[in-house]
Amino acid sequence: MSKNTAPNDRCAIILAAGDGLRLRSFVERLRGDALPKQYVQFFGARSLLQSAFARAHRLIPRQRIFTVVNHGHFAFAEVNRQLATQAETQIVIQPCNRETALGLLLPLAHVLEGRGDARVAVFPADHFVSDDGLFMAHVDAAFDIVEDDPDKFVLLGIPPSAAVSDYGYIVAGDCSRRAFSGARRVSRFVEKPAPGVAREIVESGGLWNTLVMVFSARAFLHCVRAIHTELYDCFQRICDALGRRRTVDAIGEIYASAPPVDLSKGILEQVPQRFPSRLLVLPVRDVYWCDCGSEERMVNLLSHAAQHRRYPDKPSHNQLAQGG
Repeated sequence: MSKNTAPNDRCAIILAAGDGLRLRSFVERLRGDALPKQYVQFFGARSLLQSAFARAHRLIPRQRIFTVVNHGHFAFAEVNRQLATQAETQIVIQPCNRETALGLLLPLAHVLEGRGDARVAVFPADHFVSDDGLFMAHVDAAFDIVEDDPDKFVLLGIPPSAAVSDYGYIVAGDCSRRAFSGARRVSRFVEKPAPGVAREIVESGGLWNTLVMVFSARAFLHCVRAIHTELYDCFQRICDALGRRRTVDAIGEIYASAPPVDLSKGILEQVPQRFPSRLLVLPVRDVYWCDCGSEERMVNLLSHAAQHRRYPDKPSHNQLAQGG
């Protein structure tokens, strides 16, 4: 389905508020500054965030793409430049980092202004995807599942190329009712397993967790409310603050008192236990994917990219690995 014919309740949220601390030394060797990794042009002329914009725009009109960034990012001229090129998209500024659950709920509150029945696709901004068209075809299929059954959430999973220990894994259960889509029920999550456990998960058909997901906003918020009442109360306060005087100050106060909740561990990992039939995983095959979360991973990724195209203006991955 093209972005021009997509249902008008489909929206996208791009999570770009992280500070990229684990990759900071790598970026400093590459650029000479501490620009958060999602704004760095590792591959050609587009940053990871710009690639995420383009990926989402394949399916969602710009006006319904909401990107959450951190207030401190604007200290970098490159951030201002990149965001200025996305004038039609909705930029949501959070005052500080309070972990990823609130980082999703803040833009979700903006999405729901006038869109109570929104279906939402969530994209972390720091991913490399080798085939945007094929990847987004799977996101489109996930939207179809959610539109058929709004109680469902659909995560995209990647068949592992190796049993690495620094990824999160999804262990799938039985097939969903929409079996033709390839979606399966999520049985459990395993975050950063030991090498032996990782091998067992891979051999049994486990998937890497991309954290790219599609859900009905109402269904997702129902689960948040049941799993973490205090976090849901913060979301309600944010909704109440939007459109009123001193909105920025009010959201700053909410953030200051909000509990730091990791989206994966604090919310998603609880869903299979609390709502066993709601969370599905859709395998994405024939796509090279990386979450750009560590220096070792980036060196391997640059090596992979170099096999397909050259970037003569970039340092080699060997130079970066050696601090050159």
